[in-house]
Amino acid sequence: MGMLKRMKDMRDMVEAAPGMVQQAQQLGAQAQEMAAAQQAAMQAQAAQYGGSPAGTAAAGADFEPVAGVSLEQFAAVSKGVAAFGYDPTKLPEIAASKGIDAVTWDAASRGWNERIHRNRAVAQRFNQLYRAS
Repeated sequence: MGMLKRMKDMRDMVEAAPGMVQQAQQLGAQAQEMAAAQQAAMQAQAAQYGGSPAGTAAAGADFEPVAGVSLEQFAAVSKGVAAFGYDPTKLPEIAASKGIDAVTWDAASRGWNERIHRNRAVAQRFNQLYRAS
């Protein structure tokens, strides 16, 4: 009797499969639509706050170098500290390895951190650069 029940369950599952596949396709399409809408909203928000969509150059005074250090350089040095267990005392050493002296790094670090906390578009661009480096 158990074998007949399993065969019936298997037949029911095969009969339901086309509907389940269609439902999965619909859910996938909805997920893609939501992702596209979310990306468009993020791009619009970045443009509103003086930022830019991923992959394009950021514009505005808050994206200008601080003490001669670009946001790209700041992100690269910030990411480099991961190799040292995120020990902040290593940041000047990492900066020096990229041609940035300790005094310049200190000024740049304070300036970029202030901008990142104040301007969401700068923070988003920093995150993009950090992940890419």
